[in-house]
Amino acid sequence: MIREFGLIDVMYLVAAARWTLALTVTAFIGASLIGIVIAIARILPFAPLRWLSAAYIHVVQGTPLLVWLFVIFFGLPLAGISVNPWLAAATAFSVYGSAFLGEIWRGALVSIAKTQWEAGASLGLSLWEQLRHIIVPQSIRVAIPPTVGFLVQLIKNTSLAAVIGFVELTREGQLTAAGTYKPFAVYITVAAIYFAMCFPLTQWSRSIERKLDVAR
Repeated sequence: MIREFGLIDVMYLVAAARWTLALTVTAFIGASLIGIVIAIARILPFAPLRWLSAAYIHVVQGTPLLVWLFVIFFGLPLAGISVNPWLAAATAFSVYGSAFLGEIWRGALVSIAKTQWEAGASLGLSLWEQLRHIIVPQSIRVAIPPTVGFLVQLIKNTSLAAVIGFVELTREGQLTAAGTYKPFAVYITVAAIYFAMCFPLTQWSRSIERKLDVAR
């Protein structure tokens, strides 16, 4: 029986957006933990570690996110490791995001003038002390705008989790469209919810970039 698209369906879509946000936050935390390691490894004076971290970035960035979802969700069970859609999606997005955040943060670290590193070394600071007290505090100003920009992309990319059955906003939209036969109204609503989540972050990122005047 075909039913009309109504307020209750909108409420279901809004409720599903909670899982979009939960997946985004979980993936961003996971990507950040891996990404900071990758970023630091890329600037350490140890060539093999730099090569390995660079290879990781190239492989991850060069592989579509959809492939990572399939590899983790369908591939791991072949090795005897059972994963549910939530764990598979969170892991795939964390791996994928770490390569981009690692490169963003590496760029922020190397953007600091070499004289700042030399000044820290002249004070007898170790590499880790230089990072902690001199380099990282300055690089944060550079890193914030592109990091927020990537977060916006991550929110939108979570829609791909629908292909492995994870019920977030896009998947709930598919189910609602199938039940109401009103795909235009459903997906317009879905788009509006995504816009409501992403637009404030986009504006915030632009505001931060203007305030910090990173370009200059």
